[in-house]
Amino acid sequence: MNKTFNIYCDESTHMVHDGHPYMLLGCTSIAYTQIRMAKDAIKDIKKKHGYSDELKWTNVHEATYKVYAELIDWFFMNDMEFRAVVVDKSQIDEKRENYTFNDFYFRMYYQLLHHKMDMDYTYNIYMDIKDTCSSDKLERLRKIMEYNSSIGRFQFIRSHESVFIQLADVLMGAINYNLRYEKGEVEGRVRAKMKLIEKIKKHSNISLNTTTPKFRKKFNLFFIALK
Repeated sequence: MNKTFNIYCDESTHMVHDGHPYMLLGCTSIAYTQIRMAKDAIKDIKKKHGYSDELKWTNVHEATYKVYAELIDWFFMNDMEFRAVVVDKSQIDEKRENYTFNDFYFRMYYQLLHHKMDMDYTYNIYMDIKDTCSSDKLERLRKIMEYNSSIGRFQFIRSHESVFIQLADVLMGAINYNLRYEKGEVEGRVRAKMKLIEKIKKHSNISLNTTTPKFRKKFNLFFIALK
């Protein structure tokens, strides 16, 4: 059986000392045959609510809540899947011999993608461009994953080109915000964000702060403990 999936990857932070406590790498995946229908559905949701901006967690507020709420409802009603790896950056030990944050970064991408793949299928992987080093990152990731003959296309694109990368940003943003709220690092004053988080919790039936079993394919989280 030959079936092709597209995987759209995003990251919430890629520097160890950027003031953000958590590192998240996430991806949405969708069967190639469902892409057009999914794009049209998201386009219709945005049009219905008069929303023309890029879908981003930072754009969630009271005036935009309805479009994001419908987007989340739509996601949980279709076959698209989401996976994220989460790291508490305070646990990263940069003093380890022959170890750099970049090494860790690529290992986490391996964790994100490796457990998402089935060798019976083919995967096209698209990653959000974050900085001028993207081409070097792509080449290193390609080498790390080259053992996997199930990978077809592997390239960087910009987030405004893909609503699926944008959806990953929204879901990761909700996870990150929830973690920081639970730790008292944000006060949760943006009511729309808190309502969206509760909607995701209800749909996924998880707390968003712990690893989910591997068989939970629809919404899968992997919290990596380093200590």
